[in-house]
Amino acid sequence: MQIPVERAEAFYLPPPSEPAEAWALVPPAERVFRWVELRQQRRITPPDGFLIGQRLYARINHNRWVADCPCGSAQVVTPVDPRFACTECGYGWVTLIFPVDVDAAEASVAEELPHLRNWWHSDDPDPWGHPPSDAPADPATESTAEPAREVPQ
Repeated sequence: MQIPVERAEAFYLPPPSEPAEAWALVPPAERVFRWVELRQQRRITPPDGFLIGQRLYARINHNRWVADCPCGSAQVVTPVDPRFACTECGYGWVTLIFPVDVDAAEASVAEELPHLRNWWHSDDPDPWGHPPSDAPADPATESTAEPAREVPQ
C-alpha cells in the first residue's frame, strides 16, 4: 500500500476525546491554530488579513507538505487551502505556491522511503534544506578516504 504525502487536513486532527469530524468545518490552513492551542495549552489567534505581495513556496519534507516561515518555524500545509500563517511569530496570512501539478510532485517522490521524500519547487529562489547542486546524490556512497598527497622530492 502506498503511503500518501501528508497534508494539513490529515495531520492536524482533533484529540481522541473529540469526534473525528469535530474540526470538519475549520478550513485546513486554520486547523494548525487549534492543534497548537491544544498541544501547547495557550490561546493563539489567527491573523485577520493577508500580507499583500508576500508568498511562500510549499515543499515536501520527509513526506509532508510544509511551508517555512521567515522566522524559522514551519508547519504542515495543503494544496486544498494554500495559505500560511505562523503560529510562532504571527506572520501571515500569505499565499502558498504549490506546483501546478501537485500529484506529479507527490508521484516524483513516491518510490522513496517516507523519510527520504523531499521535493522543492523549481522556482523557489531560496529553498530551505535543498542540497547544493554539487552535493553527491547519495552521501553514503561518497568515498571518505582522503585523497593521496603528493610527497615533495
